[in-house]
Amino acid sequence: MQAILVYCGANPGTKPIYKETAEELGKILAINNIRLIYGGGSVGLMGIIADSVLANNGQVTGIIPHFLDRMEVGHKNLPDMHKVETMHERKALMEKLCDGIITLPGGYGSMDELFEILSWSQLGLHQKPVGLLNLNGFYDHLLKQLDVMVEEGFLKAENRNLVLVSDNIEDLLKKMEAFSPSFHEKWLKRDQI
Repeated sequence: MQAILVYCGANPGTKPIYKETAEELGKILAINNIRLIYGGGSVGLMGIIADSVLANNGQVTGIIPHFLDRMEVGHKNLPDMHKVETMHERKALMEKLCDGIITLPGGYGSMDELFEILSWSQLGLHQKPVGLLNLNGFYDHLLKQLDVMVEEGFLKAENRNLVLVSDNIEDLLKKMEAFSPSFHEKWLKRDQI
């Protein structure tokens, strides 16, 4: 993977592990020459990971809607910043520029992005690995809800398995590298019948 899209909070969270892990992920991306693609913000975990990549001589691409940039949340030190009109344009461009996706802890925005990218994966609109970094058990309840969706017949097990989960950065990256989009091949063949 040459570019990873990271969804994360515009807040830093209440526990040091969130900030520390965002910094560590930024460092790992930079050291491995993997470009960070993200929402272009300067606040919360978004700003922390971007600053970490830059501090470690890595490459960062930010994508931010004009209205958010005008609210002074846009990162001012990015050499590669794309300004778009809408949130929809932002999400589409971020997906286009990446080879894989990681979601750190976050709020409504991160959940919106995670579930939209999973929906796109389920529909075969992309074949990229989608990783969830489950720090401090942050996503335990969400993962249980996904299991309930399978049990209750609203989510197929193969689609549930599109979410790659770990509480460790290196382990998650290994899972993403090993990801095989075999499900998509079945979907596309079925579509051609």
